[in-house]
Amino acid sequence: MLNISQNSINDFISLKNFKSYDLLKKSRVRWVSFLLTLGLIAAIIFSMFLPWTQNINANGYVTTRTPQQRPQPIHSVISGRIEKWYVQEGDFVKAGDNIIFLSEVKSEYFDPNLIKRTTEQVAAKSKSIKAYDDKVAALENQFQALQEALPIKLEQTRNKIEQVKNKIEIDSVDLTAFNANIKIAEDQYLRIKQLHEKGLKTRTELQEKEQKLQNLKAKILAQENKVLNQKSELINLRVELFAIEKEYADKLAKSQSEQQSALSAKLESMAATAKLKNQLSNYKERQKFYHIKAPQSGYVTKAIKKGIGSVIKEGVDIVTIMPEKYNLAVEVYLKPQDLPLIRIGEDVRMRFDGWPAVVISGWPEGSTGVFSGEIVAIDQFIGDNGYYRTLISPSENQKKKWPKQLRVGTGVQAFILLNNVPIWYELWRQLNGFAPDFYKNYKEDAKQKEKEIKRKAPIKSVK
Repeated sequence: MLNISQNSINDFISLKNFKSYDLLKKSRVRWVSFLLTLGLIAAIIFSMFLPWTQNINANGYVTTRTPQQRPQPIHSVISGRIEKWYVQEGDFVKAGDNIIFLSEVKSEYFDPNLIKRTTEQVAAKSKSIKAYDDKVAALENQFQALQEALPIKLEQTRNKIEQVKNKIEIDSVDLTAFNANIKIAEDQYLRIKQLHEKGLKTRTELQEKEQKLQNLKAKILAQENKVLNQKSELINLRVELFAIEKEYADKLAKSQSEQQSALSAKLESMAATAKLKNQLSNYKERQKFYHIKAPQSGYVTKAIKKGIGSVIKEGVDIVTIMPEKYNLAVEVYLKPQDLPLIRIGEDVRMRFDGWPAVVISGWPEGSTGVFSGEIVAIDQFIGDNGYYRTLISPSENQKKKWPKQLRVGTGVQAFILLNNVPIWYELWRQLNGFAPDFYKNYKEDAKQKEKEIKRKAPIKSVK
C-alpha cells in the first residue's frame, strides 16, 4: 500500500495480525517475476539471431509494359469544329471506328468544290507544259535552220566577191587598153595640129582628132570610176560577209536564248504543276481527317472535349482510350541510395490497393495476400521527383497470378527482396542509416579486386 494519504490507518491496524499477509510474504513471487524477466530477455536475444530478409520499400502504381498498351489520348490532326459524336464514355470501339466528325474552320478550305477546282488547275498547268514543249521544238527547228542557212549565205557572198574581183580585172584590162589608145590619139592629134598649122590639114580634121581624144579621155575617166566602184563593191561585200556572220551569230544566240527561256518556263510550269498536285493531294488527305477514328480497339474512358460546335485546334487531346488487351506491369520509384543494390531480375513482393494482405516485410514467407514479380527495367536517369523509376513484371515461375481485376493506375506497395541477415544486423543498420548490405558489398568488391590484381600480376620464374 502506498502511504500517500494524510489520514493513515497504520496507527490503527497492523498487517502482522492478518494470516493472509504472512502467507503472501512467505511466497516466491519475486523469484517468478525474476524468471519471467530473464526468459523475456533470453527470448529477445534469441530472436535477434533469427533470419531477416532485407528489403527496400517503394511505392508506385500499376501500368503497362509497352507504351502502345497504356491509356492513349486521341487528338485531331487538323483544326475543326465538332459536328457529331459517335461514341459515349465507356463504349467499346474497334480500330478504325468513327469517334468524332469535324467540319472546317479555316477560310481557305471553305469551298465545297475545292478539289474539283484544284484538279482543273492541275490540268491547265499540264497543258501549258505541252505548249512549252511545242515551243521548244519549234525553236530547235529554227535554230537548226539558221545553222543550215549560214554557210549558204556565206557561200553566196563569197561568190559575189569572186565575181566582183573578176569584173575588176576585166575593167582594169579595159582601162589599160584605153590608156594605150589615148597615147595614140594624142600623137595623131599633135600631128594633125602641126599639119593644120602648115595648111596641110583642114580644121575639120583637126576637130575630129580633138573630139576623138576627148572621147578617149572621157572613156578612161568612166573606166577608172567603174574600177573604183567595183573595188568599193568588193569592200562592201567583204564587210557584208563579216556582217552576215555576226547577224547569224546574233540570230542563233537569240534563238538559243528563246529556247532556254521556253525550257525555263516549262520547268516553272512543271514545278507549279507539281506544287498543285501536292496541294491537291493535301486537300484529299485533309478530308480524311474530318472523321477522327480509333487507332486501336479499346474503351472510351474520358471525353476531354465536350459538346457540339466546339472548335478544337490540331494536336489537342479529345478523348482517351484504354486498349482492350494489355500486359500489366508495376512502376515504382526508388531512392538514389537504394539504386546500386538492385539488379535486373531481382525478386519483388507487392501489395495492391484493394486486395487485403498481411505483410511481414522481413519474412516474406509469412506474408499473405501479396504477389510476386521481378525487375525488368531500371531508368538510366533520375526523374523530376528525385527518384529512379523501375518497372516490375510478373515472374514466369510465380505461384500466384496477379488479379485479373487490376486496372492501370492502381496503387502498389513493393518490397524488393535482398539477402537474408540476422535481425540484430538489420536493427543496427536501420539505426545507423546504412544501405542494405553496405559492408558486405564493400567486402565482396574488395575481394573481387584482389583476385583481379593477382590474376593480372606477372608470374615470376623459379630458378
